[in-house]
Amino acid sequence: MSHPRPWEWPEDRWRGLVSRVRAGRRLRPREWPGGARCAVALSFDCDHETFEMGAGGEAIGRLAWGEFGRRVGVPRILALLEKHGVPATFFCPAVAALIGPDEPARIAAAGHEIGIHGWIHENTSILDAASERELMLRARDALAGLSGREPVGHRAAQWDTSPNTVALVKELGLLYDSSLMADEEPYELLLDGAPTGVVEIPVEWLRDDAVYFLFNRNPATRPYVTPEDVLRIFLREFDAAWEEGSVFQLVMHPFVIGYRSRIWILDEIIRHAAAKGRVWFATHADVARHALAHAA
Repeated sequence: MSHPRPWEWPEDRWRGLVSRVRAGRRLRPREWPGGARCAVALSFDCDHETFEMGAGGEAIGRLAWGEFGRRVGVPRILALLEKHGVPATFFCPAVAALIGPDEPARIAAAGHEIGIHGWIHENTSILDAASERELMLRARDALAGLSGREPVGHRAAQWDTSPNTVALVKELGLLYDSSLMADEEPYELLLDGAPTGVVEIPVEWLRDDAVYFLFNRNPATRPYVTPEDVLRIFLREFDAAWEEGSVFQLVMHPFVIGYRSRIWILDEIIRHAAAKGRVWFATHADVARHALAHAA
């Protein structure tokens, strides 16, 4: 548990805290495949019912809300990606995958990547090392069995990582993590100052659909931004990434973006990026591999 009086921390405590996991070398490649100027890495967190259960909730209505992501959101997303011929990465809590075991297979068959996203969308930051390790192993094995592919990437549920998360990602031999926010482009993770060989594909709340649309009664959060305004934010992020020759990474949730009045945002992002030209649409794993192998 955190000390409630941080101003009393000795220097070795605050230095040790910030140096446990740190951003290492940037991994922007000299160029992206095919001479592309920018990589586009779309991702979808298939939390579904575990969005409720991972926090210990059992509300039937909220479980149905999550079920919408499976019944409606994912099929709409897959159809849209197929229309444009664009690959993406789907991060799946293992319990959500086990509830709908045909979904991981369908996603993998369509050529998309499946990544680890916890066992039941639990808060990783409150787990001890042994429990976190067991859940990560169970999640990896469940997803591999259901999809027929061994996951190579990890994203902590709600991006809540513990001091042990990166060490476990490295121990399991995973290629990359996508839970942290120290940069806008890929970088190598450091653990206690030493390079890990693990690539971070950074996330950011402003590139997450739930920040703008998610409605909660408890806790009472009612943020709302119009779909048009959200599209403008995402397109500004893409255009800046394109100018810099970097990565545009986006996080969406099937039970958030999958509604009729929102799914067009994803369509417009893909259309805009394709029209801009010299864009490489890729999975997170493909971005991590290329960035690690071709860093300037």
